[in-house]
Amino acid sequence: MSDTSPATSTDVELSIVIPIYNEEKILEESVIDLLERIDDDPRLSQRSFELLLSENGSTDATVDIARRLAETYEPVELLRTGEPNYGLALRRGIHQARGEIVLCDEIDLCDTDFHARALKKIEREGFDLVVGSKALDSSMDHRPTYRRMATRVLNGLFRVFLGFHGTDTHGLKAFRRDRLLEVVDACVVNQDLFASEFVIRSERMDFRMTEIPVRIAEKRRPSVHLFRRVPHVLKNLGRLVWVIRIANR
Repeated sequence: MSDTSPATSTDVELSIVIPIYNEEKILEESVIDLLERIDDDPRLSQRSFELLLSENGSTDATVDIARRLAETYEPVELLRTGEPNYGLALRRGIHQARGEIVLCDEIDLCDTDFHARALKKIEREGFDLVVGSKALDSSMDHRPTYRRMATRVLNGLFRVFLGFHGTDTHGLKAFRRDRLLEVVDACVVNQDLFASEFVIRSERMDFRMTEIPVRIAEKRRPSVHLFRRVPHVLKNLGRLVWVIRIANR
């Protein structure tokens, strides 16, 4: 991998935001691999970028590893949130981002092909937001069956209770930061449903958005068990229904 020159606060084109929580087993390898693949991809390698690792409440060696990566690789920056809260970590990363375009990724995916395809949709076709949908027919979702079903059930609930017209809300996405920062600031939930609220509100606020297929092949099991997340998801879904459909905010 060739040396990457640091970007100043005025010339960052891309901000890659990745929330991390208890990722000591895959963090270092994933970050180095991501940087190398960016460097090897002509669609991305000429771009100035930053990689924001937004840590939230880890109890293993994640912070130490992330700090070492930030000291070693100039594009990498460590952000810290004092509690396990995916949505808060993602929100903070977006607020701290300096890039014109924000790419939200996952440490067990780091999908540079999505980055390049999403940039084309934004820069050449004029979209404000691009969502990498796991549920499109042309996507390749290699997660366990119960997780694929959970995605479809959750997005079915969004369609029924919140009038959402898309197929997916959580995971990979890219957007123009200056355009959609107002959407981030309008969101009322954190935890797992912040990413979903962001997409749903973007649609309701008439931003130009699209979905593209993705290939999902995770490197490890989720750091938070699916069924432990259900009570928080249902609670925040109820709050979203109240705020968006009843209070009309």
